[in-house]
Amino acid sequence: MSKTKERTPDAAANGVPPQGRAAGPVAPPRVSARRRRPGMIALSLALIAAGGASVAVLLLQVGHRTQVVTVVRDVQVGQVLTEQDLGQASISLDPAVKTVKADDLGSVVGKRAAVELKPGSLLTPSQVTKDSLVKAGEQLVPIGLKPEQVPATELVPGQKVQLVHVPAQGETAKASGTPPESITGRVVKASKAAPGTGIVVVDVATSANDGPTVASWVSSSTLRLVLDAQDGS
Repeated sequence: MSKTKERTPDAAANGVPPQGRAAGPVAPPRVSARRRRPGMIALSLALIAAGGASVAVLLLQVGHRTQVVTVVRDVQVGQVLTEQDLGQASISLDPAVKTVKADDLGSVVGKRAAVELKPGSLLTPSQVTKDSLVKAGEQLVPIGLKPEQVPATELVPGQKVQLVHVPAQGETAKASGTPPESITGRVVKASKAAPGTGIVVVDVATSANDGPTVASWVSSSTLRLVLDAQDGS
């Protein structure tokens, strides 16, 4: 009788490692590298370069600052400017904004404020004048205007006006067709409307000869203020 040799199933043949034998290292799957297109690389480089240029321009704009003159305390219309009224600041300035450069501070000291100046504002060339707001041979007359008499157009220093005399209640009116008496004046300053009453006080410069007449019209409440055209025509 022939002997049949028992065969032990080969575990390796079945793909299962024999017990007790350590499994070998498993090689990672090979991933084929994507092929990069030259056009995409060039586009990426161009975007990076453009972004860098934009940042550089922005930094230059932010870094470019100008020393300008500022107002550090209240200055009334017609008041002479002193060094104590003014300060300096370093700001990023739009070329369209007209300011007084810090190097020119000495040129504005000693001039008069053409408008009311407030602390914290930038000083502009149009806000100062070398001329006195009340010239030789002129008088300054304060005129109180009721709310209904105040023009909607803002009253600013230098604005030319006509001071018109109107008949008071009970006065005999002049013949028809005769224009009312008027005196030429110039606004020096206009106050804010008074709380409660709304009355605005306007300082008007007139000739020394006309000052008393205007004052009498104001006293009798027979004066009206009329604006001239801005160009003086």
